[in-house]
Amino acid sequence: MQNILITGGSGLIGQRITGLLEKKGYQVAWLGRSAHPEQRTFLWDIEKDKIDANALEWADAVVHLAGAGVAEKRWTPERKKLILESRTKSTQLLYSALEKTEKRPSTFISASAVGFYGFDTGTALVEENSPAGSDFLAEVVQAWENEVKRMESLDIRTVILRTGIVLDADGGALKEMLKTPVAAPLGSGDQWMSWIHIDDLARMYAYALEKTTLQGIFNAVGPNPATNQQVTREAAQAKGKPFLNIGVPGFLLKLILGEMAAMVLGGNRVSCQKIQKAGFQFEFFELSAALRELYHR
Repeated sequence: MQNILITGGSGLIGQRITGLLEKKGYQVAWLGRSAHPEQRTFLWDIEKDKIDANALEWADAVVHLAGAGVAEKRWTPERKKLILESRTKSTQLLYSALEKTEKRPSTFISASAVGFYGFDTGTALVEENSPAGSDFLAEVVQAWENEVKRMESLDIRTVILRTGIVLDADGGALKEMLKTPVAAPLGSGDQWMSWIHIDDLARMYAYALEKTTLQGIFNAVGPNPATNQQVTREAAQAKGKPFLNIGVPGFLLKLILGEMAAMVLGGNRVSCQKIQKAGFQFEFFELSAALRELYHR
């Protein structure tokens, strides 16, 4: 396995996975809507149902990360439709193209999300076989995963990584949490955040590619979930920002964010035991060490 095709490669996680795989000697190309000046790119157009067939014939494996950002904009009906269809339609297009391709990749690794379990699962430790939630994001993730699972019918080894809160200093949740002059927890601050250092996540994708016996669904979260209050406080400390232990009121978040507020006011305490038992070893177990590395690397 040498040629890796990544959808959503220009995003925060895609770039980190690309860098790691290239250091390991892989050839990496992106599947995108437009050519990228610094990365080999094959083109596709999800809305027009078009894809460069050469991309899938070139690829020994596919890493599927494409999908509109969940927390970037308020959830209007149009935005919710985009969040769903950017995941399901992109996967359907890949499946249809793979069905027609004589030389198929041996492996398909897809992103997913711990949103599968629902906005708020309280203090219970949820595992891969825990029931799905019934809210908007849970329904999106279920529909997304159902499309991904079809790859197995093409005799392609398929791995789904349900990702939690990805910690990175340059984007994602931490950037949003620390963009105000004073950091403060959201709501009560007691809601669980199942976090993972971005480097561990990139390494997990590489592990899923290289361990050919790995198949099925795995939670891509670190070993020690923390509360929103803990994450906010320790992130502020690591970055050298003031922390105010007075939560942003839930009603205010609902006023600003609308339906999306349920995502930040709820939380999940998610287990990573399955991927650990499969042999993956984390580098970042403790929140404080992960944050120190991110802000003082």
